[in-house]
Amino acid sequence: MTRVESNNTAGSPRPGTGRGGLAKGASVEAVIVTGLSGAGRGTAARVLEDLGWYVTDNLPPELIGRMVELGASAEPPIHRLALVMDVRSRFFTGDLSVVTEQLRALGVPTRVLFLEASDDVLIRRFGFARRRHPLQSESADGTLSAGIAAERVRLSAVKAAADLVIDTTELSIHQLHRKLEEAYGGGAATTLQLTVQSFGFKYGVPLDADMVLDVRFLPNPHWIPELREHTGQETVVSEYVLSRPGADDYLRTCHHLVDLTMNGYRQEGKRYMTVAVGCTGGKHRSVAIAEALGELIGADIGAGVADVVRVVHRDLGRE
Repeated sequence: MTRVESNNTAGSPRPGTGRGGLAKGASVEAVIVTGLSGAGRGTAARVLEDLGWYVTDNLPPELIGRMVELGASAEPPIHRLALVMDVRSRFFTGDLSVVTEQLRALGVPTRVLFLEASDDVLIRRFGFARRRHPLQSESADGTLSAGIAAERVRLSAVKAAADLVIDTTELSIHQLHRKLEEAYGGGAATTLQLTVQSFGFKYGVPLDADMVLDVRFLPNPHWIPELREHTGQETVVSEYVLSRPGADDYLRTCHHLVDLTMNGYRQEGKRYMTVAVGCTGGKHRSVAIAEALGELIGADIGAGVADVVRVVHRDLGRE
């Protein structure tokens, strides 16, 4: 999660800003993430960060306006700000009116997300994590149940004023991920960023690969003198590799397999995937197949299959 650190919390606004509003042309929106401890605020913060929101955790209310102003004038500017607020902070008393009024005065559209869960589930989650509830020591008998009950009372007004309340009792992490993407993703929930990476097996399989394809069954151009010094990025080599028996069938099968896997990744809330294509040295066959596979998948972008397709060659040019 992105943490906000500042050595200068005082002083006047930057030129073009003011306490009564943002710079002309600035476009900033905010979401306040709050709710019961153990209900999934940390997960929500990570999802929002993946969706492009700048996340701050328990920023004092007095600094929120300054944070918005600084973000709007930053390079690049911060257009979407997520503020995580909960009872761990001595600054948060359960009253969001000060924060929301300050943001409205700056002309910032603000939504409030409230996360909750049943007592049984919260108790089980705290048991798994082996943590104390932040209000447990303040309760009359010092029990976890009493701490949860006290927090429910303290945050009842916040829940009533929330724009979106999500009960995570029956939700898996992936289901919560999808709900948050639908609410705050701005359409990004259906996209995935794919990297197709060629490599040489003799240098090791990429550690970050989600799928590994082995094209060493194809004839190696290294043993053809007129092709040895060329690479799979050059037409003379790529045409040779792709014309070998089985190459076209293998390429199209891999394309279908990658497409199926990406669909599954999106269903699970994953937004990044790396496909590694390997040959012996990472110079000829893997490079040609990676380039061809990238072109096939790139043609699917218009259909919403992927947002970005990158083709990279890890070992090209390596002796």
